[in-house]
Amino acid sequence: MSYIIRVDELQEMVNGNDGVVLVDVRFQLNDEAPGRKQYIKSHIPGAVYLALNRDLASKVKKHGGNHPLPDLDEFVAKLGNIGIDNNTTVVVYDKENDMFAARLWWLLHYVGHEKVYVLEGGFNQWVEAGNEVTNEITPLQKKTFRPKVRTDLTVTMEEVKDKIYNRQAVVIDSRSKDRYLGIHEPMYRKAGHIPGAVNFFWKDIFTDKGTWKSVEELKRHFATIPKNEEIIVSCGSGVSACPNIIALKQAGYENVKLYPGSFSDWISYDENDIELDENILS
Repeated sequence: MSYIIRVDELQEMVNGNDGVVLVDVRFQLNDEAPGRKQYIKSHIPGAVYLALNRDLASKVKKHGGNHPLPDLDEFVAKLGNIGIDNNTTVVVYDKENDMFAARLWWLLHYVGHEKVYVLEGGFNQWVEAGNEVTNEITPLQKKTFRPKVRTDLTVTMEEVKDKIYNRQAVVIDSRSKDRYLGIHEPMYRKAGHIPGAVNFFWKDIFTDKGTWKSVEELKRHFATIPKNEEIIVSCGSGVSACPNIIALKQAGYENVKLYPGSFSDWISYDENDIELDENILS
């Protein structure tokens, strides 16, 4: 199953179809204001807006990372408030192929929604194709979403530590290699990575033309990871891990889980070790 939808496919889908909800999640980690301002100025007709910090994450605490999962009752209520029920087809878009669309895709998948897609190339590709945009806010039709939470899709810090120690899972770090190796760390007070984690930078799942790599290309990209292994995907705070989760599933991996707190949660426990050398999966 593909979780990616092209601009031309979205055009066909929205023509005369009131069973589709578009969600704009444009955002900047260093400044949350521009995303909403961009949406207010111009968005795909009919789209609603959700923001990472306010809607797709909860407040930061001592543990749990920099973008903890949102309160599920509040998140489910928000889905209903913007017109999403269990039968709605949801298409999420970002500015380009950014991480925030994948975060909402994952959250919807986590609460049991089956028909969720990420728009390839995001808002920019929609505009470049000559499609209509608007600054009109569409009235929302409230619905009820009934969650079926897939609790088996996440792991805690303790589970990560146990599975690494007992070699029961492959842990992926989705950040850039410089951050993985601790050469450059712009976000956190400690640098490096979770011991034993292997590095697959999330942006490497895209082609130079800004499209998602094909299934065969993704299979080659992740070829060092055995298909029968449990895979735990992490990043800095559980956001950029999500594109890698989509890519892994596109490539045919089934036992793929998210460590929501990721490295920012891992380093919140002073007793946890950190590695600076490179791990290569053999």
